[in-house]
Amino acid sequence: MHHKTIAELSKGLQAKEFSSEELTQAYLARIKQLDPQLNSYITVVEEQALAQAREADALIASGKAVPMTGIPLAQKDIFCTNGVRTSCGSKMLDNFIAPYDATVIERFNQAGSVMLGKTNMDEFAMGSSNETSFYGPVKNPWDTKTVPGGSSGGSAACVAGRLAAGATGTDTGGSIRQPAALCGITGIKPTYGRVSRYGMIAFASSLDQAGTMTQTAEDSAMMLNVMAGFDERDSTCLDMAVPDYTVNLNDDIKGLKIGLPKEYFAEGLDAEVSKTVEAAIEEYKKLGAEVVDISLPNSSLSVPAYYVVAPAECSSNLSRFDGVRFGYRCEDPQDLEDLYKRSRGEGFGSEVKRRIMVGTYALSAGYYDAYYLKAQKIRRLISDDFKQAFEKVDVIMAPTTPTVAFNIGEKVDDPITMYLSDINTIAVNLAGLPGMSVPAGFSQNLPVGLQIIGNYFEESRLLNVAHKYQQVTDWHNKMPESFK
Repeated sequence: MHHKTIAELSKGLQAKEFSSEELTQAYLARIKQLDPQLNSYITVVEEQALAQAREADALIASGKAVPMTGIPLAQKDIFCTNGVRTSCGSKMLDNFIAPYDATVIERFNQAGSVMLGKTNMDEFAMGSSNETSFYGPVKNPWDTKTVPGGSSGGSAACVAGRLAAGATGTDTGGSIRQPAALCGITGIKPTYGRVSRYGMIAFASSLDQAGTMTQTAEDSAMMLNVMAGFDERDSTCLDMAVPDYTVNLNDDIKGLKIGLPKEYFAEGLDAEVSKTVEAAIEEYKKLGAEVVDISLPNSSLSVPAYYVVAPAECSSNLSRFDGVRFGYRCEDPQDLEDLYKRSRGEGFGSEVKRRIMVGTYALSAGYYDAYYLKAQKIRRLISDDFKQAFEKVDVIMAPTTPTVAFNIGEKVDDPITMYLSDINTIAVNLAGLPGMSVPAGFSQNLPVGLQIIGNYFEESRLLNVAHKYQQVTDWHNKMPESFK
């Protein structure tokens, strides 16, 4: 059953070919057998999952089911989940049992979906390789010596290894798209504000956005139908109608104008990755799409701008973790200052500390204008580049990552090289645009991702463009040999 997509599982459940309980048991058995190789889960909630599956079966029997009812999913451990440890991959929250559900969790519960567990992630979503987690690195199912990408590496690895039918992720600078590319799955980051951030532990509030990690674009559309929509508890959530993302999946893409930004095909891009992406674009030409060369001249500034804006926001958001109200507390503090210093010093890992320090410096008196304000001005220039590009084209295509997955430990001691892993994805977050990655082939026997970027609120178009490609290729059906 684990070979089936969410869409196929949904049809099978409605036709009573199998029950949600049987399906959930099959995935739980796979997790028990195979996850020790991947370390993709932090917490597995077996009893709760089986109880939800039985409730889903009752809903299906009563004829009240919706398409996602009974589907076993994994949730990134950044979403607060009532009664379940929500750690954010950090020692700081290792003992934190959330007292409420994030909106994303709430909506999947209302749809009758089953939560198998919470997936491993870079600590507080800070990382590009899933090596900063307090619970150890996640491994890529295509080659367990390599990274799965980050910060949603646990979600990507468990979907690629078919240890869940689909998973949630969050994307601050590429943390859905980059691991989706490295693990050979489909991942979409919606327009900023499309999915509620309520109950999603904050890293950088103006950049964070929840999205989906699945086998296919059709599956992503089904999950996004549940997740997207206005939530009054999140002041950044957009109060606008959400379309049914599955309706336009099969629309003809003849005449679609695809923009190819020259900056994304320049120095630093692996030759094999470039060739694979170009082959994918040729498939679009066969489908009737037109290719237009474009330029995003300020995209080279996205990494330095991001690494001022994101740490500044993280230093502010993470100030709440002080050993007083919740989370890790040092033993035998001498006074309040000692409590703060040792709780934070012992509770946070080195990458989180590095970003807090950078962010605090950038926001400090005398440096705010020189760094933070300047980074925000560059952010506007990057956004304007996209705005001008979308006057000429319908979507933009580029490699999701400049290389395939690298070895665990290869970049962990070189933060700058690690940060450049996200060079192709960060600009999309700075502009607040929707973007996705779809499997496009292999290089050195490791997956390559094609990135598709759309204009604001055009998730339907992105999903349609990805779905049409997946109808004429089978890269999305490929599975790592050890996990078949």
